[in-house]
Amino acid sequence: MGVRKTVLRDGKDGTCMVKGVIFDMDGLMFDTERLWDTLWEPACEALGVSMPADTESFYASGRGLAGQYLIDHVKEYFPGVDPRRMLDKVWQIGNERFAQGVPCKPGLKELLELLESRGMPRIVASSSPRNMIEQNLQTTGTARYFHDIVCGADVQRSKPAPDIFLEAARRLGLDIHDCLVLEDSFNGVRAGHAAGAVTVMVPDLAQPDAEIRQLYTCCCHDLYEVRDLMLQDKL
Repeated sequence: MGVRKTVLRDGKDGTCMVKGVIFDMDGLMFDTERLWDTLWEPACEALGVSMPADTESFYASGRGLAGQYLIDHVKEYFPGVDPRRMLDKVWQIGNERFAQGVPCKPGLKELLELLESRGMPRIVASSSPRNMIEQNLQTTGTARYFHDIVCGADVQRSKPAPDIFLEAARRLGLDIHDCLVLEDSFNGVRAGHAAGAVTVMVPDLAQPDAEIRQLYTCCCHDLYEVRDLMLQDKL
């Protein structure tokens, strides 16, 4: 895939030097988006409701959503069902599944080791519940690399609004324009762009379309490629 577009923002030599890194979690750090998609059917069975007719659209348009956005999404595809009851069941099943451990995405630990060696601040900003974020960080041995966590419940508006990334930058003590946001989802890229961050997409289940290509700073095949760009001082 390679870099699709690079916007060089700082430095007379054309390099863009970020001062901190904000990580999304599902689909970016861990291969969990596919796991999330498998949770809805057993949740429906437990509650005695049917899955949406257009499951692909339901999955695709819901990725990266949290808070009221996610509640509205569930309402749209499950009319007549209490969305909070549905989400509680999905999260319950998710907790049980994720407790068994989740796979890291290629290049994650190598990128984290580079950032640690450079003393660069790093934080997780994920729409997932805090307990799930903490559990995944613990089971994968990556908790020690991060200075803080921001979850969907910590902000008023969830992605694609920029709030979660602005809060992450605040906690790092950095201007958002000096932060690198790493995202895999369309809504995450929209949020990173709206915040004003250097936004790099590492696609997971969906490749960028024309809209998204106009929003990100560049697109990388995997986190190894992100690490390589940083080693070359291109981020």
